[in-house]
Amino acid sequence: MLVDWSARIESGENVVCVASEGTHELAVAVARAVGERGANLVTLSGSAEVERAYLSGYTEHAGINGDDADDLGFPESPAHELALYENADTVLLLGGGRNTAALADVPAATRQAASKARIDVREARMATDWVSTIHPTRALAQQAGTSYEAYREFVHDAVVRDWETLAEEMARVKETLDGGSTVRIEAERTDLTLSIDDRQAVNSAASVAYDSHNLPSGEVFTAPTDTEGEVRFDLPMTIRGQRVKDARLTFENDEVIDWDAATGEKVLQEVIETDEGARRLGELGIGMNRGITQLTDNILFDEKMARTIHLALGRAYSACLPDRETGNDSAVHVDLIADMREESQVSVDGEVLQRNGYFRWEDEFEE
Repeated sequence: MLVDWSARIESGENVVCVASEGTHELAVAVARAVGERGANLVTLSGSAEVERAYLSGYTEHAGINGDDADDLGFPESPAHELALYENADTVLLLGGGRNTAALADVPAATRQAASKARIDVREARMATDWVSTIHPTRALAQQAGTSYEAYREFVHDAVVRDWETLAEEMARVKETLDGGSTVRIEAERTDLTLSIDDRQAVNSAASVAYDSHNLPSGEVFTAPTDTEGEVRFDLPMTIRGQRVKDARLTFENDEVIDWDAATGEKVLQEVIETDEGARRLGELGIGMNRGITQLTDNILFDEKMARTIHLALGRAYSACLPDRETGNDSAVHVDLIADMREESQVSVDGEVLQRNGYFRWEDEFEE
């Protein structure tokens, strides 16, 4: 599913596989599949614990308190790292670490400085046919609040879908968004208006052939602008190792002017204050994967859950933008999720697209 449907890897292509600590079995299977297709493979270790150690060590080297520093002097997009991704055709990101909160005690200024310093590396990686997925680990099962065995079954059901059939249904949502100018989202403590004029929505069917880079996927997303109003995100999630619950954002003139959260307001503020672009939205997404039936505190799954929407602060994806426009730019892209199952609706140019989580073509849709 990952190598053929999602990444479409072919003979002679240069593939980089970044494997987290708990993904050894998946990495072995991927390596064999890449070899069988005649592609070239470089494998890297992706470890949050290793990253934490480096960030802590570099802070000590700089002799600066990580909480107070505006610029720790991280090297900007190191040439050896940049060259790797500039010469890659495909990047496979295999998530599944041993500790989902490994970076929780790294100061915000340190994380922000490191993220900003690697913007060119990130852009080069995202210019490839990259795909992000996860391998079930006990840490992720614990974070999801379930047994390891049940979590493995959950991941399987979310990933192994009839993607072609789902792509056909999602195409109807994409067509509506592509032809629309204004989206209005209404729910409890939410009344938000966004412009999608001259945007192109992505039918995210878990394949680079659809400009989709997550496995699992199952969403339709676009890059809004001119955001006005208030929105409440009532589904909890973890951001930078810290729990965020019941977050609220208020927008005026396309920027966040006020925010709060029942839990995790400090980390929410850290995200918003990362840079100028972090105060604006980079994404509006509508979840459509019915195989995702529970929250797992993992954005890869939770944002795709059917009958939810998500909005991302920060960077906009170029696939949604006209050729002449760069869109919202930021060092971050942080998603927040809202439940749309009750007393809610999403309208496009005044016509209801979804009410209480059901689309207008579904039998459960209430006029």
